[in-house]
Amino acid sequence: MPLQAPNLDDRRFADILAEATTLIPRYAPEWTNHNESDPGIAMLQLFAWMTEMTLYRLNRVPERNYIKFLQLLGIELKPAQPATAELTFTLSRDDLDSVIVPKGTQVSGGSDDDGPILFETDEALVALGAKLTAVQTHDSFSYSVVTNQNAAAGQFYYPFGVYAREGSALLLGFDSPVAFTNQQVNLAVRIHDPAKTDSHTCALDLGVLPPPATLAWEFWNGKEWRALSLDKDDTQAFTVSGHVYFKGPGKDSKKAVIGDVPTSLYWLRCRLVKSYYEASPQIEMVLTNTVAATQAVTITDEVLGGSNGRPAQTFTLATTPLVPLARSETVKGADDQLITITSLKLEVDEGSGFKAWQQVDDFFASSPDEPHFTLKPTTGEIAFGDGLNGRIPTANPANPNGNIVARLYRSGGGARGNVGTEAIADIQNYVQYVDSVTNLFPAGGGSNEESVDAAKQRAPYEIKSRDRAVTTEDFEFFAMQTPGVRVRRAKAQPLVHPQFPGVTIPGVVTVIVVPESDDAKPMPSPRTVTAVCQCLNQHRLLTTEVYVVPPVYRKVAIEAQIIARPQSDLAEVKQAVENALTTFFHPLRGGDDGLGWEFGRTIFYSEVYRIILQTSGVDRIDNNQLVIWLDDEAQPFCRDVPLDPGDLLYSDAHDVTAAYAR
Repeated sequence: MPLQAPNLDDRRFADILAEATTLIPRYAPEWTNHNESDPGIAMLQLFAWMTEMTLYRLNRVPERNYIKFLQLLGIELKPAQPATAELTFTLSRDDLDSVIVPKGTQVSGGSDDDGPILFETDEALVALGAKLTAVQTHDSFSYSVVTNQNAAAGQFYYPFGVYAREGSALLLGFDSPVAFTNQQVNLAVRIHDPAKTDSHTCALDLGVLPPPATLAWEFWNGKEWRALSLDKDDTQAFTVSGHVYFKGPGKDSKKAVIGDVPTSLYWLRCRLVKSYYEASPQIEMVLTNTVAATQAVTITDEVLGGSNGRPAQTFTLATTPLVPLARSETVKGADDQLITITSLKLEVDEGSGFKAWQQVDDFFASSPDEPHFTLKPTTGEIAFGDGLNGRIPTANPANPNGNIVARLYRSGGGARGNVGTEAIADIQNYVQYVDSVTNLFPAGGGSNEESVDAAKQRAPYEIKSRDRAVTTEDFEFFAMQTPGVRVRRAKAQPLVHPQFPGVTIPGVVTVIVVPESDDAKPMPSPRTVTAVCQCLNQHRLLTTEVYVVPPVYRKVAIEAQIIARPQSDLAEVKQAVENALTTFFHPLRGGDDGLGWEFGRTIFYSEVYRIILQTSGVDRIDNNQLVIWLDDEAQPFCRDVPLDPGDLLYSDAHDVTAAYAR
């Protein structure tokens, strides 16, 4: 059962006063005036109020004990997280080549009781004068204009067609009275995610994963398509929302009429060269002049004080809570060590100039000379070592009160930043030729600091797994939560090695993954397998050997002769039975619960009967003529069909005939 903090004394002011009043006849029978005007009653009320305050403080003791117990287990309250949004800037003139919006440009999203809600851009933006006026797709056979879908929130389209054939392309048409820019082009791509999956805290570098497709970005020069110089693709070939950066073609780009758009425009296209997609990508919107922003304010050069040379010194930042920087960086710090800065750039002057120190979670692994410090993001408390674990900052007589400086950090966060659509519109900095700014989608991701009650509920799960994959449920959970890919189902098989089937091998775990896909046999791409494998490697025990494999599919087909009811249509009954059977055996939508056919589950003959008989319009099965075919082999009549552990079923056709009773 869950732990509950005991209420040591639940009496309130009225209860304490009533109890004291009832004791008067026993201990002071001569006291007969119990009205509020009596001085004795007034004294009882005063003592009842003081007693209630004492009981309140007493009941706070278990709460403090809980916090101390959580800290003892290494569980801290999760700090506040900042909201993020995509800000789209509109220029005041259309005859411009480009306008630079500096990094750190502040835009207000309104205000509340805590003051204005400020967002800062995470990087510099090269805003284009050319406007994106036409979007069309080419599925290697024909063109489709999707300009309206691209401009309407909530709609989506397939950039490479439904089947993502190689040679398909997404075409973007730009209109401008001047030549196309040769500066960097930043396209914000919002991917449609029907499942709205959240990423788990498996810190994978998605950039090292093999892309699910090879894309070529090109421009039209008046005669042919020429290659563009791609700088970076954060979308991982249109699988996650992000930005695509490439150098503009400049004057080499020529206007033309292409496809089904009658207007002469500058055209850029993204062509599908090689496809390993599990499912064709879906795009909600492609935007220009859009940059990511975080609900935070950047603080620079804040003097915290001077070191006195004593162990375990602490300093406090003026603005809290802290949020991570937009981009981590690595610099040369004290003792020429490489310092990685993620949240706070802290510098200490020990006599030879200001040098950066390294932030760590604790001092357990810190040697006496290592320039380390710890940080509590919520309170802004900075702590230094004691000379045994972690270095003590040396006092600087030349700068006794200011040799410790917070050179750079960002403060913000909280649920207050989750503002709605078009709420972030008040630009705080003057940027020439910028007319307006807004967020076309709501800001999200902001959260307040975790409450103690939430930490209590999280603590048992943290203690159970400690972010480690031990049980089969742990492996399946972490596999399905792998960021950057869509794993719909996972099955962990302990003691199973893919190269030695049927042999029990200690210390081996094989994880079968089934991706989200529209195919009858969803097969994970090499990118998905690599991502899941890397994620599990971060959570597995050191002595565990993990393999990630695709599922083994068995083809199932049902042969049956159906007698339809007189009032039903034979074609509709036949189609309904085939659809019901295909869905029942589907690896993602099958089974009794509709969550996919269970791995290795036996095909029960009676269940197949039930699926057919409960279909609308079916009267009965003629002469019980029902045969189960597995991998194109007929199975014994009226017998259940067992499967090997880990096998999944799929079906692409069934031999169903429908007729009326004679």
